[in-house]
Amino acid sequence: MKLRELKLKNFGKFHDKSIQLQDGINVICGENESGKTTMHTFIKAMLFGLERGRGRASAKDTFSRYEPWEYGNYYSGELKFQSNEKDFCLQRNFDKYSKSVKLYCETDGEELSPEDGDLEMVLDGLTASSYENTLCIGQLHAATNQALAAELKNYATGYYMTGDSDIDVSAARAELFEKKKEADREAREMLQRKERKREALEQEAAHIWRDIHYMDSELKEVELELQYRDVDEVEEEPAEEVPTSRWRVHPLEIVAIIGACILLLCVLPGPWNSLVTTVVIVLGIIYIWNRMKVGKRKAKTEEVAEELDVGEELISTEKLRWKKEQLTNMRKEKQIEYENLQESLRELDHMSMDYREVDRKREALMLAISRLDMLTSEMQKQMEQVLNRKASAVMEKLTDGRYSRLVINDSLHMHVWHENQQIAVEQLSQGTLEQIYFALRMAVADLLYAEDYPIILDDTFAYYDDTRLERAMAWLAESGRQVLLFTCHHREGELLKKMNIAYTDIRL
Repeated sequence: MKLRELKLKNFGKFHDKSIQLQDGINVICGENESGKTTMHTFIKAMLFGLERGRGRASAKDTFSRYEPWEYGNYYSGELKFQSNEKDFCLQRNFDKYSKSVKLYCETDGEELSPEDGDLEMVLDGLTASSYENTLCIGQLHAATNQALAAELKNYATGYYMTGDSDIDVSAARAELFEKKKEADREAREMLQRKERKREALEQEAAHIWRDIHYMDSELKEVELELQYRDVDEVEEEPAEEVPTSRWRVHPLEIVAIIGACILLLCVLPGPWNSLVTTVVIVLGIIYIWNRMKVGKRKAKTEEVAEELDVGEELISTEKLRWKKEQLTNMRKEKQIEYENLQESLRELDHMSMDYREVDRKREALMLAISRLDMLTSEMQKQMEQVLNRKASAVMEKLTDGRYSRLVINDSLHMHVWHENQQIAVEQLSQGTLEQIYFALRMAVADLLYAEDYPIILDDTFAYYDDTRLERAMAWLAESGRQVLLFTCHHREGELLKKMNIAYTDIRL
């Protein structure tokens, strides 16, 4: 990829500023506050967009910092570049009210769609993070961050496992882990439903058991009552019936009344004997009548009472027998229901087919994640060897053989070897440390990208002495890459002239 033209229509301090870029080294020289960092930022914004921050952060974010000084409503630019032997024109409007992006292929006149990923396809997977950690080096920002380490791990696993570096192994692992979380959640929900069902069954079984216990108690009472009555009927001897007198007035009483009347007639003189006898006869008749009436009422009362006692006894016994039968049947039903609930509880103790299926799925996902991690580790080791070899080659050139071996681990912690002695980078000078980080960036860029992208250097060599700078310029020239070197000094240009290295001199 080669950058051909930068058109800063309205970006920061620039208005209708156009810069033509050439192959090889482009030295863009300008005094402080001449706009070098603005132009550097413009390239990144054109390639990857420029988003405005939210809240208080928006007052100091990159979007606000590089808003046009003039014509604020026309926050825009244009970038022309060459990729895969085709010329492209990328146009962006950064204004929040009229934000847009357009991409044209000037070679065949085709209009592409950045919204559908055409720009990412043209850039061949180059991202803002990898751009900042490899190709773009600002002043005092040669060190990389952990995002680059993660990208290298992902690249290593995808490339060495499948031969395709575009495969996102980190995303694949994240997808597997997400599916495992879903399986865990599903298994947990199944266990919770099972526990709730168990509690409901146990509660229902407890209620039924109490009902059975109550029925047993009540049935025992009924059986005892019936047993008591049966014993009474067997042991009770039949009582002799006392014949009830059929006479309500005793005959002797009648004979006594008649005798009294005859005696009065014979003893008393007349006419008193007739009168007294008549009175006695009337009183006797009244007495006999009353006795007849009272006796009849009493006999009827005793007959009714006897019938009632016998009926109540018969009804009570039958009712008890009926109640015993009902209680027995109800208890059988409750016992069957209780045994069914106990069977359901025993079935809950066994894993269901659905749960076993989910459990097998979880085990498969855990195995897949474990295997992927193991392969990632193995592939990372292979990638480290390649990266160490490439970075060591760059470092040997930059230090003229002083440090010919640079060792980088999976977290991008580094150390160098000098005369068979391992030296941590923290023990080295700032200039040497800057060379190490530069070598790492160039090695990673060579490893990650099939296409040679431009290298953007913004006052990167501030800590380089003339010897180090000369070696860096020599390496850049030999690399064959397009280089955009932003500087406020003239020594880079003078050194390139001294070394007879062709370059494009651009003054701001």
